Amino acid sequence: MDAEAGVAGADQLPRRQYYLNLLLLAYQSFGVVYGDLSTSPLYVYKSTFSGKLRHYQDEETVFGVLSLIFWTFTLIPLLKYVIIVLSADDNGEGGPFALYSLLCRHAKLSLLPNQQAADEELSSYYRNGFAPRNGSSPWSRRFLEKHKKMRTLFLLIVLCGASMVIGDGVLTPAISVLSSMSGLHVRATGLHHSSVVLLSCIVLVGLFALQHRGTQKVAFMFAPIVIIWLLSIGGIGLYNILHWNPNVYQALSPYYMVKFFRKTGSEAMFADLGHFTSASVRVAFITVIYPCLMLQYMGHAAFLSKNTFHMPTGFYDTIPEPVFWPVFVVATLAAVVGSQAVISATFSIVKQCHALGCFPRVKVVHTSRWIYGQIYIPEINWILMVLCVAVTIAFRDTTLIGNAYGIACMTVMLVTTFLMALIVIFVWQRNIIFSLVFLVFFGSIEAVYLSSSLMKVPQGGWVPLVLAFIFMSVMYIWHYGSRRKYQFDLQNKVSMRSILSLGPSLGIVRVPGVGLIYTELVTGVPSIFSHFVTNLPAFHEVLVFLCVKSVPVPYVSPDERYLVGRIGPKEYRMYRCIVRYGYKDVQRDDDNFENMLVMSIAKFIMMEAEDASSASYDIANEGRMAVITTTDASGSPLAMRDFDGLADSMSTRSSKSESLRSLQSSYEQESPSVNRRRRVRFEVPEEDGMGQQVKEELTALVEAKHAGIAYIMGAFLYQSQEELKFPEEVCY
Repeated sequence: MDAEAGVAGADQLPRRQYYLNLLLLAYQSFGVVYGDLSTSPLYVYKSTFSGKLRHYQDEETVFGVLSLIFWTFTLIPLLKYVIIVLSADDNGEGGPFALYSLLCRHAKLSLLPNQQAADEELSSYYRNGFAPRNGSSPWSRRFLEKHKKMRTLFLLIVLCGASMVIGDGVLTPAISVLSSMSGLHVRATGLHHSSVVLLSCIVLVGLFALQHRGTQKVAFMFAPIVIIWLLSIGGIGLYNILHWNPNVYQALSPYYMVKFFRKTGSEAMFADLGHFTSASVRVAFITVIYPCLMLQYMGHAAFLSKNTFHMPTGFYDTIPEPVFWPVFVVATLAAVVGSQAVISATFSIVKQCHALGCFPRVKVVHTSRWIYGQIYIPEINWILMVLCVAVTIAFRDTTLIGNAYGIACMTVMLVTTFLMALIVIFVWQRNIIFSLVFLVFFGSIEAVYLSSSLMKVPQGGWVPLVLAFIFMSVMYIWHYGSRRKYQFDLQNKVSMRSILSLGPSLGIVRVPGVGLIYTELVTGVPSIFSHFVTNLPAFHEVLVFLCVKSVPVPYVSPDERYLVGRIGPKEYRMYRCIVRYGYKDVQRDDDNFENMLVMSIAKFIMMEAEDASSASYDIANEGRMAVITTTDASGSPLAMRDFDGLADSMSTRSSKSESLRSLQSSYEQESPSVNRRRRVRFEVPEEDGMGQQVKEELTALVEAKHAGIAYIMGAFLYQSQEELKFPEEVCY
């Protein structure tokens, strides 16, 4: 019986831990995901009753608006995003580019030329590990894969959605902070509107100025602020329902929405509901976000139904006098949190765009050693700040900013619906009827909202269109130029026959050392190599053509990161290494890149020696690559050991023991506590089972590593004997 109890306890522990982790993630999502959504009550009703609806200020109209908000909120964020779209995440990542990368892997829709078949061997390449059924591909997949113009149009649609998300990074801070600061008008009646705008700009400048410090130091405060804010507005909403109009629940009937449209027409369809695009953890949304926001909207409607003259002033009039200032402070903090979440998301999507070849190189700063993915992009940050302050000063009104905000968010929602319809076919492999039902049902709702919001283009709605056009142009031109450059390099690569004709010395002197030649080609030798051979008097004994490649998956496992192959016969000592990163991976030298590269090549040499087919060089096998596992050192022919001592690594060149040929190398390693020099020794054991040719090649590799590594990146050469300054760490 005790044994049975022990088994039961062991089974319950993982389940209990699972629920604890689920609650923790739900708690964290409040500050990271729902910040902008939770501040929507600050401006929704004010924006709704700012147009022609100001002539329909009666209880029936208020009930109609509440019914519209309730059903839109239920159908789009709850049904579409939380229940359906969340099921189509790309290994835990969401957004337009995450859905795009998912489709590119399953339907071959990418225009990027360097996505090779070898990437399909990644365990995370296909959703749930299942590849599409090529034998039963629907006509739609064949049509899109065959017509390049359709794939180009598809990319433009995705770029439009991504550009609107970046535009959201400009508009969300402006409307959130200005809406929260407008509460000063309610109590400080003598305060001029220009002063409110000035205070809002000061808050915005301070928010962007602190981005370089990262959010990890204050991130723990985000979730409590949003939770306190949600509970506050939920309680205020419940109070207003009981105090002003308990019958407001009747507005939840769609009858009032239909009656509302009969009375006002489609002019009032746009109620600035675009902020409902945010969706994350279902538990947080269903248990807290949804009920608290609906209580607030219902309470606000109950207040307005009995106080129609307060419609133009908005949220702060509904707050009871005793709790006004505490709620004002919490609202301002919640607006800052919501703005911070959108700014961080903008940094993330810019990084994703670059990783997928659709954005220029920008400086990416990793602001945290411990929190994965905390990044800061200075150029984007200052551009967002200037645009955000300019929008706040130019419009000075949340209604006009809301018009722009709505167009941006509704466009993103429509793009997401379009991508989801394709995912239903290509990824989920469902019947096209399900895709059409999803597209028609949600697309028609969002298209009506978007068409109504486009009527407000002259009243501020032009801002996201202009921003989207600029960002789309930059991204598409960069993508087009990168694609053409790759095609040029591919067409002008050096032929293997010309390299073989030079002989093992390549026609020049081979000196000790490792030369890392960076190239974008995943096959062949770049044309710049012939320039080096022609103009340099000597070259390194070991040459590695290194390709740092972004693949359309969020993360690449360290065991699948390195692809290693050989160029030419063994005596040429030329290798190719492809280092693969996902669009959410941090490309840094934390994993000791130099040592991992040497270990990967050594493992490849051993693997090749075990393959009988590689005993002699065959040009037909040129380009064959092998995935090298780096986390498991058990199968490595080299032993990498740490040792203490201050002796210069160069002094070990003459000290060889009878049983070991060793290489010492040193490099700097950052430690959270201290900066210290770590010293590493590679050893080639004298094993009876190791062939003489393999032993000589491994010895040449470690001696070349001992002599130093040169980083050859196109127009310049960087020499280092100790630490790797990986280019992708600073500039992506």
